[in-house]
Amino acid sequence: MGLSLIDDSGVRRPPCSPHAPRVLIYSHDTFGLGHIRRCRAIANSLVASYPHISVIIVSGSSMISSFQFGDGVDYVRIPGIEKQSDGRYLPHHLNLDLADTIRLRTDLIKQTVLSFDPDIVIVDKEPIGLRGELIPSLEILRRRGARIVLGVRDVLDEPAKLHDEWRQSGALDALATIYDDIWVYGLDSIYRPLEGLPNQHLFASKIRYTGYLKRAVPSPMPPNRHPRITKGPFILVTPGGGGDGAGVIDWVISAYETDPTIELPALIVFGPFLSREKRKEFTERIARLPKLESIGFEPRLELLMNRAHCVVAMGGYNTFCEILSFDKPALIVPRVRPRLEQAIRAERADSLRLIDVLFDPTQTGAHARDPGQMAKALHALPKRLPPSQAFLPDLLDGLPAINRALADDLSPPVRGRALAQNAAAG
Repeated sequence: MGLSLIDDSGVRRPPCSPHAPRVLIYSHDTFGLGHIRRCRAIANSLVASYPHISVIIVSGSSMISSFQFGDGVDYVRIPGIEKQSDGRYLPHHLNLDLADTIRLRTDLIKQTVLSFDPDIVIVDKEPIGLRGELIPSLEILRRRGARIVLGVRDVLDEPAKLHDEWRQSGALDALATIYDDIWVYGLDSIYRPLEGLPNQHLFASKIRYTGYLKRAVPSPMPPNRHPRITKGPFILVTPGGGGDGAGVIDWVISAYETDPTIELPALIVFGPFLSREKRKEFTERIARLPKLESIGFEPRLELLMNRAHCVVAMGGYNTFCEILSFDKPALIVPRVRPRLEQAIRAERADSLRLIDVLFDPTQTGAHARDPGQMAKALHALPKRLPPSQAFLPDLLDGLPAINRALADDLSPPVRGRALAQNAAAG
């Protein structure tokens, strides 16, 4: 089952039914855009395949209202929490301490679960939620007989660090005792994110590798409002949310400052979390370079990705999925702190000839980046083969695989528990 490059979710709207299956997706969202973009892709795919169902995303993302959702999908925004560069968590907006904010989030999640009463729950990455905030809701869901799924990206972190984090939080126990299914949104031939965890025999049978989540161009197509550079071949430079992407942007700008012979122009998308000071500095430098333009934030980045000739990006999961989906020659500049997730993904993808990788020397102790090194990479980038030439089977089967895995629960017009309750009443 394939997935079109045009996202037609929401085209078919069936009659509303209070008895149709319901799906809840939880996303803790403490940094960047990755979690909410992944959850959005899954939700939109589900309602495209099963138009009669309802999906609610519970998210702490401050940017969730910027995204396009299919008919049948809505969201509950819980108070945001930000992860600081030193690893601490702080409330994003509220003048509360962390404990009170977590308590509030816990209550809001639980109330949503009680009221919405989902048949399927998909938890993104964090088995018991941020600081255990999901535990009361998971207990309710188990009692009510919901199917509970943990979905994780292809790479979480180096095994020792993941083991330590999940052991301390209690998340390890949840894999065996709470979850019915564990989906890895990738291929086991590329990476096995849970392989280093202990007691594999307790949950190994639940693990399924779905393939990566293929992305589509949003529909309906909006009016063309992108910079002039996008009229012809160009390089798209995207640091994702931008909160930790200043180094990549600086390196690309310095390459164009040093070498004006770089063939293709570049459009730099700053991302919503790039600091105001850095954005001002970069905008001033870009204004002096005829081959560079910039925009602040594009929630439908797929439009630009589809139009670009090639891509320079960090190594986040969602950007990697888009590079594969739109089959773009790509240069990945992964971060190595505070997690090795992006570096592991980039190195594995590079070894399989899916992308090229270039490490930022300042992240490993060096004092400066070499503009000439980036310029050389930008000269070579338009000539590299696209990812499809690596010929990896089932690489982008993630969304169809998820739809197939939930077919028995979501295909019927009436949810299974409603039928069971009616039979018992009869």
